[in-house]
This record gives sequence, structure tokens and C-alpha cells, in this order.
Amino acid sequence: MEQEKKSLTKEEQKEDDKELALDFTISSAVSRVNIKFLAVYIPIFWLSGLLVGIAFYEYTKNLPPIQENWEAWIITLVLIPFALFSLFFIFILGCMFLSKLFLILINIIHKPKEGVFLAEIGDADFEFWSLRTELKKLVVWLLRNCPVPWLDTLAFRWFGINMDFSSHLQDSWCDMEFVNFGRNVLVGQGAVVMSSMIVGKYLIIKKVILNDYTVIGGLACVSPGTVTGKDSLLGALSSTILNQTLESGWIYFGIPAIKLKQNKLTFITEMTKRSVDDEEAIYFDEGVNIEEDKKKKLNL
Repeated sequence: MEQEKKSLTKEEQKEDDKELALDFTISSAVSRVNIKFLAVYIPIFWLSGLLVGIAFYEYTKNLPPIQENWEAWIITLVLIPFALFSLFFIFILGCMFLSKLFLILINIIHKPKEGVFLAEIGDADFEFWSLRTELKKLVVWLLRNCPVPWLDTLAFRWFGINMDFSSHLQDSWCDMEFVNFGRNVLVGQGAVVMSSMIVGKYLIIKKVILNDYTVIGGLACVSPGTVTGKDSLLGALSSTILNQTLESGWIYFGIPAIKLKQNKLTFITEMTKRSVDDEEAIYFDEGVNIEEDKKKKLNL
């Protein structure tokens, strides 16, 4: 009996090793695909650099010899920091427009779609998804690290996220397709909003919808297919599961996220809106959004 148990344990160990080997192979395949598609940046960077060279030539071509007009050279040298700053933006905007043109061409060849696909080389949906991801990733990184604060929202809008300028991504990451933002959505620092992910040997792509006044806490993870109701809140360090729906006006917390309690801030928001619209003052006999055990401390 003990020998049989040992043999079963060895067989189970072999099965586990196979699973680990499978996962390692898939991870390697993903890495190889990403490296292969990095070649798309060669024409983008070359053409963007060409634009920078043309702009710099236009900036310096009318300079006279320094012996004839040294004042013009001094003015040019003083303005060099501003010129370099402008050239930096010309390079970024060139990458942005060229990447968008490549993306339009790629989407014409193979239209993005939701579903579950094999995450392996040779699968068209997986390879085109990898190409789209690599095409957007570095350019969005350049735009998000610009000193102009609103460029990150412009970058995500430009590459496919349905959102307006009332929503904010506070140093977080969001996939750039199949994501819809409502108004005044806040995604906290370090959070990740994923409309696609690789699980085992499968690629899952599913639309994410964040409705009005949704708040995603810092370092939270939103999985593909997540739909949040109005005024819902996902706590920090929490994670949704595939196709999870968060009800309106509720706070969710945990891994996976579960209902914690109602979002009392929703009531205050609604009352504030109604009072502004009706131009009426609203008085409360006791505090709103104050826990029972805290009222004694405030003499309420």
C-alpha cells in the first residue's frame, strides 16, 4: 500500500510538472511574440526622428555667420532649452500619429473582438492582440510621462478608451480597448483595469464598463468583463473576478471583491445635486454619513 501511495504521488508530481512546463512554455511564447513585434517601432521612431531633424534644421538654417551677427547666436543659444522642449513634443506627437495610422491599418486587416482565444503563436487573434498592445504601450508611456498633465487622458482616448476629461487615471494602468468610462470615474494610483488577460493557455478579452462616479481604489485590479454600477466603489488592494458586476451605491472589498457596505457618500451627493438644482437650503437634524458609535463623540 505504501508503495502504491508513493507511485501515485510520483504520478501526481509528474502531472504537476507538466502543468508547470506548459505555463513556462506559454510565458516564453508571449515574450517571443512581444519581442518580435517591437520591430514596429523602427519606422515609427525613424519617421518621428526625421520630423525632429526637419524642425531643428528650420530653427537653425537662417543663422548668419557668427562674425557678422553674434547677437542672433546669443538669442538662439538662450532659446535652446525651449527649442529642445518643443522638439521633444514634436517627437512624441509624431510617434502618436504614426502609431495611430499603423493601428488603423492593423484593425482593418484584423478587427479586434471579444472572446476566449488560444494564447499561442499561430493564433491570429492572439498575435494581433500582441501587436496592438506593443504598438500602444511605449507611445502611451511617453505621453503619460510628459509634463503636461492632461496628455495621459488624451493618450488613452486616442488609442481606444471611451472616456471624457472628467475622469482621471491617477498613475494607474488601463487596457486601451474594450473599456468604457462614465463621467467622473476615478482610478487610484497603481490600480490596473484589464479588458484582456492571459490565464493559463487562454487569452480572455471582455469589455469593461465603469459607470458614472465609480471609484477604483489604489492598487486594485479590475478583471475583464467587470461592470460597475453608478456610485460603486472598489476598495484599495481589492480585485474583481471575470464578468463580475458591482451594484450601484455599494462598497466592495477583498480578493475576490465582495459587498462590504452601502456607499453613504451617494446619499450626500444626490442631496447636494438636488439642493443646487432646486436652489433650496437643506437642513439635517443629525449628521449624515456618521456611524452610530461616532455620534456620541460629536454630541449628536
